[in-house]
Amino acid sequence: MINFNYETEFLLSNESIIQQWLEDIIKSENKSIGEINYIFCNDDYLLSLNQEYLNHDTLTDIISFDYTVGNEISGDIFISIERVKENASVFNVTFEEELARVLSHGLLHYCGYNDKSPDDELKMREKENQKISMFHVKHIF
Repeated sequence: MINFNYETEFLLSNESIIQQWLEDIIKSENKSIGEINYIFCNDDYLLSLNQEYLNHDTLTDIISFDYTVGNEISGDIFISIERVKENASVFNVTFEEELARVLSHGLLHYCGYNDKSPDDELKMREKENQKISMFHVKHIF
């Protein structure tokens, strides 16, 4: 089950469609769906998590806590809406495109993809693009 939680005034307008797309991403990676919580928040909220749990004193767009067991994908994915907006501007894409990238990014981590090395980062970007285009997400936000 995929749940959406809000610690900010932002709300997804099409939760059920986005939920189905995210479930399809998991299935396309031959994984099963456990419990996944998306928590939308602001920079301060995410910074406090980054400091407390990861000992990082930097802003970030996403932090994911992976509870996956075997092929059953589970976890908590925290997304800073402020960072997504800023990154959309920096990368010259729409907010919706950047949000789709971040939503898929968290799941792809749970599916075993990393982005620590340049090669891993390239593979992650390819997977993100594949998942976004596969389900035409930019049309559902």
